[in-house]
Amino acid sequence: MTGSPFAALVDWGTSNLRIWLVDSQGAVIGERQSPEGMGSLEKAAYPAVLEGHLSALGAPADLPVVVAGMAGARTGWREAPYVETPAPLVGLFQHAVQPEGVNRPVYILPGVCQREGGAFDVMRGEETQLAGALEQGLDNALFCLPGTHSKWALVEGGQVRRFSTVMTGELFNLISRQSILRLSVPEDGDTEADPDIFDAAVDQALQPGFALTSVLFSIRAESLLAGQGAKVNPAARLSGLLIGAEIAAIREDLLRHGKAYLIGTGKLTRLYARAITKAGGEPVLLDGGLLVRRGLLASALSLFDHEFKD
Repeated sequence: MTGSPFAALVDWGTSNLRIWLVDSQGAVIGERQSPEGMGSLEKAAYPAVLEGHLSALGAPADLPVVVAGMAGARTGWREAPYVETPAPLVGLFQHAVQPEGVNRPVYILPGVCQREGGAFDVMRGEETQLAGALEQGLDNALFCLPGTHSKWALVEGGQVRRFSTVMTGELFNLISRQSILRLSVPEDGDTEADPDIFDAAVDQALQPGFALTSVLFSIRAESLLAGQGAKVNPAARLSGLLIGAEIAAIREDLLRHGKAYLIGTGKLTRLYARAITKAGGEPVLLDGGLLVRRGLLASALSLFDHEFKD
């Protein structure tokens, strides 16, 4: 049986909002999800949205809340300044901020930024999933978080040492919808329907000297020149080239670590797993929803223990 509510854990993204009511062991008592992400909210709307969902869950009026994600962005509820790499995952709670306009304790966790060597990058939300992985004992590992803007993060000694954001998903959408390739890539194209075509494209992208821009137009040419009955799948080929090029850039780290921990679910994560295998790595799938809850809970336990001691 679950205990009494200990905290509300909130993953507030750009497009979606997820809330879990949990006990002190992290067992879920109730949960809600909605499309009220940062991208659709004015700053003044956050308190009412949060309280509406907490009321629907029957949360006590004084129940504390810990928030990760885009609610802490500059255009979100209240900015939670980035923690710079190398960023200790276990100490994220120390940089939490508290917004105004609420009658309960609300803590918004920071994101992580990178400046070293001119490799400027930022993340918000993913660091909390990495903190959840740390709770599973993964304090030295290479992580991949597939998405519209996928992330690759190297965690060493429980710290985010470095990371990179790759716009592979957005490039797929732009190229397949707004370039000349829109004439060849159907909107309902199934990138998983022909794994051999996807695999061949990944192999091509992993070859030394591969140049993505010099081969993209061949997708259009193939659709025009392939004979009747020829097996073509422009969506699978485009996806394989783009994901393969992404993994080629990280391949040195991948081969050194052997494993890549994939945080995500669904078709895109399965495609990344195939491509990582083709590149000589071992993909290990992790549940992103579970990890963000674990990361939020760890921060909640540290925050409330810290306040009690003070």
